Amino acid sequence: MRTVAEINDKIDRGRVVVWTVEELKARVAEIGVSQAAKTVDVITTGTFEPMESSGAIINLGHTDPPIKIRQCWLDRVPAYSGFGAVDLYLGATQATEIGVAEADEDGRERGGGHVIADLIAGKPIHLRALGQVTDCYPRASFETTITRDTINQFYLYNPRNLYQNFIVGVNGGDRPLFTYLGPLQPRLGNAVYSNPGAISPLFNDPMLELIGIGTRIFLGGGVGYVAWEGTQHFPLQKRLPNQTPIGPAATLALIGDAKQMNPRWVRGCYFKSYGPSLMLGVGVPLPVLDEAVVARCAVQDQDLVAPIVDFSIPRRVRPTFGLVSYAQLKSGRITIENRSVRVAPLASIYFSRQIAMELKQWIEAGKFLLTQPIAKIPHDRSFLPQDLWGAQITLE
Repeated sequence: MRTVAEINDKIDRGRVVVWTVEELKARVAEIGVSQAAKTVDVITTGTFEPMESSGAIINLGHTDPPIKIRQCWLDRVPAYSGFGAVDLYLGATQATEIGVAEADEDGRERGGGHVIADLIAGKPIHLRALGQVTDCYPRASFETTITRDTINQFYLYNPRNLYQNFIVGVNGGDRPLFTYLGPLQPRLGNAVYSNPGAISPLFNDPMLELIGIGTRIFLGGGVGYVAWEGTQHFPLQKRLPNQTPIGPAATLALIGDAKQMNPRWVRGCYFKSYGPSLMLGVGVPLPVLDEAVVARCAVQDQDLVAPIVDFSIPRRVRPTFGLVSYAQLKSGRITIENRSVRVAPLASIYFSRQIAMELKQWIEAGKFLLTQPIAKIPHDRSFLPQDLWGAQITLE
């Protein structure tokens, strides 16, 4: 029906028809897949959720005399410096040098995600660096204040974003647990899920037929790209007849210029007794090339499931309480072993919708063109555990 080039031509001429994925689902219910496919050119999706496998590449520029940085702290958060002389990588989950118990002046825990968000917001960041003294890098130490505008490159490179699906966390034990999903109360006191369901990007392109390496996306309020498959990419996950996975499956590595991002869509966060992370907004446009695209995007929350996992068992493979639909999750209550359990999302459904809407407005205004992927994301990746036979295991 269409090509990406034809859709971009319509964007340039101001004639493109763009619907958010929620609008698409509603219109399909009214007029059917075929008529919707004849009408719409682009479908926008979005999510706003914690994405802890994220971080920033920073190039400081050379000092005079030059320094070869081998240890560095940004607002007391260590940054990795084991490559170029003044290149740094700041991980979103890196805690302050004093540890996760260190709090800032507001009493909130702080880490790499907060420093990244502050830099994007234009705030000053204190930098302290120690160097390896060599003939070409004679300086031993350096201390200054940096901002987004006083550094060279500042871009996010996130090894694992956009989980296609994830788990629902519960706690069947007898004490509270503090996890990457937040606090889980004992004896099935609550449940937490992290994916926004039918509006999230990868549920609407389950086999990644439209999304690939080079796909242009909305990343943190700026323009980004799909760089590679994400770490822990597991497309071989079991799937329902509608091709959507029943648990964690595909992931993507993303990249984008942080200097162009908006602090509304990049926020540091902290999980009590677990550590810092980063809340990140990502939006993906899906070109309507044929009716099959619309049929896949018509999937509803009742057609998507996630596994309920018990975190009270401290093992890689934990017991589950079966599968639950996203429609049940979004109702606020699920039933586990004949018990009604309150449930809440870790992702912001509201902000996910706002991202899809903002991306729609960019495209309608001619500010955002689509790209044809230059390569497919692999469909054959297995998920390999790390079993070290004979290794000593310590559980605290």
